Amino acid sequence: MNNPLNPHVLISEVGPRDGLQSVKATMPTADKFRWIDALVAAGVREIEVASFVPPKLLPQMADAAEVVRYGKQKAGVTIMALVPNLRGAENALRAGADKLTMPVSASTAHSLANVRRTPLEMVEEVRAIARLRDELAPHVKLEAGISTAFGCTLQGLVPEDDVIRLAAACIEAGADESGLSDTVGYANPAQVRRLFRRLKEEIGDRAGAAHMHNTRGLGLANCLAAWDVGVRTFDSSLGGLGGCPYAPGASGNVVTEDLVFMFEAMGVSTGIDLERIVAARAPLMQGLPGEPVYGMTPDAGLPKGFRLAA
Repeated sequence: MNNPLNPHVLISEVGPRDGLQSVKATMPTADKFRWIDALVAAGVREIEVASFVPPKLLPQMADAAEVVRYGKQKAGVTIMALVPNLRGAENALRAGADKLTMPVSASTAHSLANVRRTPLEMVEEVRAIARLRDELAPHVKLEAGISTAFGCTLQGLVPEDDVIRLAAACIEAGADESGLSDTVGYANPAQVRRLFRRLKEEIGDRAGAAHMHNTRGLGLANCLAAWDVGVRTFDSSLGGLGGCPYAPGASGNVVTEDLVFMFEAMGVSTGIDLERIVAARAPLMQGLPGEPVYGMTPDAGLPKGFRLAA
């Protein structure tokens, strides 16, 4: 039987933030609540529910504080919020977020397009946010996700030394952990193994999540490669919703349903019920009528005799 209290991996659902900010339509707040309810009922224990940015830039996130407060009512669930700057962090902390995620791009071109700051300026923003966190809510975790860690559609090659150096700088600045994001879907399994191995050698157990995109069909393969070198937290999005509005050509987060199936089929417990996580697509599709959703497992169904991992 699947053990939701002691899973072997943590699947961090990012659809309510990463997914929703990447589509043109705005999901009504009530539908976001129903979607969160369904995710929690399926056994998801970490959800990135919002991004604290000006509503004029991302109207899809205008209800961020309200959604965080709703999520906080769910016992045993870590409610995360993305914060690009100090003001966003303050708003997220006051709303009650359990964890802040901060995008720090290793590509200067992408960083300037996304947050109008260089990578080094973002490290100083991490430092300022860590100080604010320590003052207002020291129990809140802060993760610096290194965006474009595997390449960039704007810059092209991103040197691996730059990625590792930036992650270490974020930890020194006060982040609790730093993970690697394949923002534009350039990564391949050999590269994933190499970079996460280097990350762990550099920052040890502060190495954070693998955030992979399926833009070129390698999302699951890259997650498996990260698993092979000890990564145990994986970001994914229900229905594969999402991408990056400031990275041309980026599309397709790893599909949560397929990621859960892969690990469970391997005997690796996720704590998530597969039938219920597939059912969680219903409120998503109701809230975004006509928006395409993806996933092989929901279409194919579960194999005969399939059992969740113990």
